[in-house]
Amino acid sequence: MLTFNAPLSTERADRLARELAARRPATVVDLGCGWGEFLLRVLAVAREATGTGVDTHAADLARAGEAASVRHLGDRVAFVEGSAADYGHEADVLISVGAYQAFGTIPEALTALRGRLRPGGRLLFGAEYWQRPPTDGELAHMWAGISADDCTALPGLVDMATAAGFRPLRIETATRGEWEEFESAYGAELEAWLLDHPDHPDADEVRTKVDKHRDIWLRGHRDVMGFAYLTLGVPSPGGRGVVQVDDTDRP
Repeated sequence: MLTFNAPLSTERADRLARELAARRPATVVDLGCGWGEFLLRVLAVAREATGTGVDTHAADLARAGEAASVRHLGDRVAFVEGSAADYGHEADVLISVGAYQAFGTIPEALTALRGRLRPGGRLLFGAEYWQRPPTDGELAHMWAGISADDCTALPGLVDMATAAGFRPLRIETATRGEWEEFESAYGAELEAWLLDHPDHPDADEVRTKVDKHRDIWLRGHRDVMGFAYLTLGVPSPGGRGVVQVDDTDRP
């Protein structure tokens, strides 16, 4: 079973959670939280914070609620069924991983998220980018309706974040190993079921679904589409003074 619905290792997730918790946020909001796994990891180390997870999928929120109860975090987190775009409350930490579509385009999402982040706050923003321009053949094997204009290169993605008023504290990208774990694990449970139920009435439908997913990955976006995790900040009230930058060793 997948831990995260994104190419994200547990090691990276735990480090990011610790970094987001380091400023002792009071409120953490995950817009498009899915199973709530990353939100719960942040709350586990940000022990003074309360959290809210928002998603449109009731089944995912039910799984998130069960996980919160098991980890004794149920009194500090609420899960809300609805669109991320409709949740307008401000937070000290915002999380948006693979969920920008709720706001429209990436620039529109970043602008909306900037308006929901308190001064001095942090945003973890996860989104796709092109590692290289896709060929027409690769696009034909990806999702229906996708075009080369749907993503930008990594520098362009970071430029969108700074244009929205953020400063990039961390710019990191999913490794091939994280992608392979994510894509393989997505299909593994279905593949195992097919091996145990080859003659089941639903077997053909399941086989078609998992074969399509594998084709999208191996013939479509593999080594073409990347996934970035940007840790973004906004200024604190009144600033923190002037930092002297030593650039004597710079070219």
